[in-house]
Amino acid sequence: MKKKRKEESGETSRRSFIKKIGAGIGTVSIGGIAWKSLGSGGRLKSGEKVKLLSPEGNLVEVDKDDIKPASRSTSFLKAEAKKGLPGHKFVMVIDLSKCKNARKCVEACQEGHMLPKDHEWMKLYLLQDDKHTAKYWFPRPCFHCDKPMCVSVCPVGATYKRDDGIVLIDNQRCIGCKFCMTGCPYSARVFNWKDPEVKLPEGHVYDPETNIPPVEGTVGKCIFCADNLRKNILPRCVTACPMGVLYFGDVLEDTVTNGEETVRFSKLMFDRAGYRYREELGTLPSVYYLPPTQRMFPVESGLDGYDENIKGRYEKAGPR
Repeated sequence: MKKKRKEESGETSRRSFIKKIGAGIGTVSIGGIAWKSLGSGGRLKSGEKVKLLSPEGNLVEVDKDDIKPASRSTSFLKAEAKKGLPGHKFVMVIDLSKCKNARKCVEACQEGHMLPKDHEWMKLYLLQDDKHTAKYWFPRPCFHCDKPMCVSVCPVGATYKRDDGIVLIDNQRCIGCKFCMTGCPYSARVFNWKDPEVKLPEGHVYDPETNIPPVEGTVGKCIFCADNLRKNILPRCVTACPMGVLYFGDVLEDTVTNGEETVRFSKLMFDRAGYRYREELGTLPSVYYLPPTQRMFPVESGLDGYDENIKGRYEKAGPR
């Protein structure tokens, strides 16, 4: 019996050894595929190495497949949004002589910020300075004032002005009190009365520079497409306008462009008698206008092709 047990014990040992050898062979065969190692999820890594500089200043070598884009948190994006773009002072110029109410600026803004069709950050008005003067089309974004009344009245710090001139709203701080709407003398802010029920892009993280999506019970407004500016892209309304009405640029560089024409901001103001709307209020807007002289289009053409709801907005247009 003892001899039989020894034989059985030896057989068991041999089997265990064979299993271990088999596992080792499997390991060797996997490791033998061009020296490749397994990455996350069991996928093979390329084995290609990349040299990087560590936060401590050391040159390190890592596998190329281990390099992933840094995840962007809302807190990080909020801090970046408040900081803005140093060394810039953004400005918009609107040439009233070119506008024919094409409304492409409105549509591009709505699409880019996932706004409902009845919710407009960029508005278009039919104005008349006096009963004896001609009517003209007047695009009105947020004016991003240097002395914004909306910022001074917000009780929770949800709206703020950056050093680059842009005024933003943090919808995650906004309590919907509407003080900013009351404080704005240009009626540039819009209240979100309902959830827009939009489908967010995959991996979406809230960022005040996009304010997507609009949040029910909070306030929204034109943000000069701050997300585009961070990528060195013009605001959506500027590139969408087919008549080149909107110019955008940097006062510090003394340059503005409508995407087709680039001009000196100071020269444009001087040659065309540029002005700021309701300058007497002392808010110092960052939006300037060029008078509607020698207009390219008759004002009536701005109503062509629109349904009665759009036309009805302008029936009572009179002196401002």
